[in-house]
Amino acid sequence: INKSRIMKMPFNGMTLLDYAINASLVLMNTALLKQDKAGLITFAENVDTFIAADKKPAQLNVILDALYQQQTRFLEPDLEKLFSVVRNRITQRSLLVLFTNFETVESLQRDLPMLKRLAHYHLLMVVFFENTEIQTLIEKKAETTEEIYIKTIAQKYQYEKKRMVKELHQHGIIAVLTPPQNLTVNALNKYLELKNRQSI
Repeated sequence: INKSRIMKMPFNGMTLLDYAINASLVLMNTALLKQDKAGLITFAENVDTFIAADKKPAQLNVILDALYQQQTRFLEPDLEKLFSVVRNRITQRSLLVLFTNFETVESLQRDLPMLKRLAHYHLLMVVFFENTEIQTLIEKKAETTEEIYIKTIAQKYQYEKKRMVKELHQHGIIAVLTPPQNLTVNALNKYLELKNRQSI
């Protein structure tokens, strides 16, 4: 879970980090019920939490205790440090579910070299967020010149998010773009789909 500045964005009284924590708990509980191992990494400018994947009965409680203490940070995430920890401490090919966010194509392209390196060693699934307020602007009828301008910018922003999904796919990275309120369901469905396809 990325807990840097970009995950501080609010939505319906919760931050994106809150949604990521809730979704990861459901995902890990389901994985453990299916006899998969589950672990946790949280990071921002440093890797703060590392819980090795396991399927022991107490694993979910260990993860729950760690997640309860997580808070967003105000600095930028360091994916190079994340890669270093993953490379050195996760020796078996695994499914990595990265909860993060990208607001621009440029922000994705900055992280892409490290994402590609992670995907070289593991099955990487990047989960990031739609801005639902943008969708509301797009659906609203534009009548004034200013409203038309705002709607055009909103459509460009939405197009960029879809472009990010396409770019991740081109590099063999699974991408889940989701509204915050649908995060848990969409992340869980993708995990179950991968299980059914025996990708993991």
